[in-house]
Amino acid sequence: MKLTLDTDKNRIEFEDGFGKEECKLYSKDGFEKLSDLWLKLSWEQKYSYTFTWLGRPIIQHPEDMIRIQEVIFKEQPDIIIETGVAHGGSLIYYASIMKILGKGRVIGVDIEIREHNRKAIESHPMYDLITLVEGDSVGDEVLTEVENHICEQDKVMVILDSDHSKKHVAAEMEAYHSYVTPGSWMLVQDGIMQMVADCPRGESTWVDDNPVSAIKEFLEKHDDFIVEQPEWLFNESPLSQNITAHPSGWLRKNQ
Repeated sequence: MKLTLDTDKNRIEFEDGFGKEECKLYSKDGFEKLSDLWLKLSWEQKYSYTFTWLGRPIIQHPEDMIRIQEVIFKEQPDIIIETGVAHGGSLIYYASIMKILGKGRVIGVDIEIREHNRKAIESHPMYDLITLVEGDSVGDEVLTEVENHICEQDKVMVILDSDHSKKHVAAEMEAYHSYVTPGSWMLVQDGIMQMVADCPRGESTWVDDNPVSAIKEFLEKHDDFIVEQPEWLFNESPLSQNITAHPSGWLRKNQ
């Protein structure tokens, strides 16, 4: 793609194999076009690897963090299940929101929770609201342990953020979708892989081998879920789309 940006004339021109497209620089279209490019550049530069939450690396874009917070505040789930623990920053983030709300717990699942990360999480002030489960996220023993921490009346939200290959994401969606309560959400993270396949750090196979491909196949078999961007709780701008590393990632379960 060829990008021509003219600040004097207030124009942006995009040219690719399908033709040319032009829009005003200081417009909604201009903002969205540049945001897509910014997302790719930020991924290549590992921008999301520069943030912590209450002392723990979180590896999330700030906008995605805020949007998730909005959903947690609006829905007020009793349980958030997250696959993919890493440094534990996101578990602590969700737990801190639940602490403020005065309800809820977080269950973190990972095939390997490294000892230094486990120690940091277990010694954190938010740990009293966190349960760690180590093992294969789609294995029977792990799923049974997760189920043991969920009560029948609990409102459950699921966030999938472990192995992002199409095969594994598909397996996790099949394993965890039944825990999502009607009206609640399953967030499948890092569909940005599809966008960044042509970046220096990317891989050409990501064009098809990515979470968005898994989501599309999942929806063909599960009509009780729909892809839906959660409503913004405040908006005095002309904008309407999330700037996100998780495109098509929000799935709402029908009431």
